[in-house]
Amino acid sequence: MRIILLGPPGAGKGTQAESIRRRWNIAYISTGDILRANVKTGTELGRSAKDYMAAGKLVPDEVIIAMMELRLQEPDAESGFLLDGFPRTVGQAEALDALLSRLGLKLDVVVELEVPDDVVVRRLSSRRVCRQCGEIYNTTAKPAKHGDVCDKCSGEVIQRDDDTEEVIRERLAVFHDQTAPLIEYYRDKGALLKVDATGAKDAVVELLEGSFGR
Repeated sequence: MRIILLGPPGAGKGTQAESIRRRWNIAYISTGDILRANVKTGTELGRSAKDYMAAGKLVPDEVIIAMMELRLQEPDAESGFLLDGFPRTVGQAEALDALLSRLGLKLDVVVELEVPDDVVVRRLSSRRVCRQCGEIYNTTAKPAKHGDVCDKCSGEVIQRDDDTEEVIRERLAVFHDQTAPLIEYYRDKGALLKVDATGAKDAVVELLEGSFGR
């Protein structure tokens, strides 16, 4: 399976991605992971990306695509892959199409996780995290047993600055603005599969199994 996973912050991409990865034993690939790996190992591409990041600039698409080309040829991606966080724009999608064509590969599906904005706001604004060990809590679904004290390490449990309602709605506005053209691009190609992500964590796997019979 070769899959692109799209969805707003708080849609549960991480949970769904793990279910998909385990079901088909495919590589989970995110641009953040690729960037960090190249910077850490000091590759030529990593050094180039580091220069842009140090200057507070976005890493150019051609650098990301070059990293992606190398990553897609690693052994763990031979049986398939799941892309998370890429592409983000139609230009990146077109560049990815050209890359896959060069490698003789073809996408199976682009999964769009649909979650109403109000649900996203409710999920993320109730999220809490331990300042010391990073353990994640939720004031409604998984609260810490002792309020603002971590169950694991007794560190302070806090709400992150980017988990306030105002910031979440700003992030959602940016997501919708950037992603709408991308969704239309893949819909026109007949590659888009919409999934209601407010339900069970294995909902995507079940739909993919039904669509592809694997």
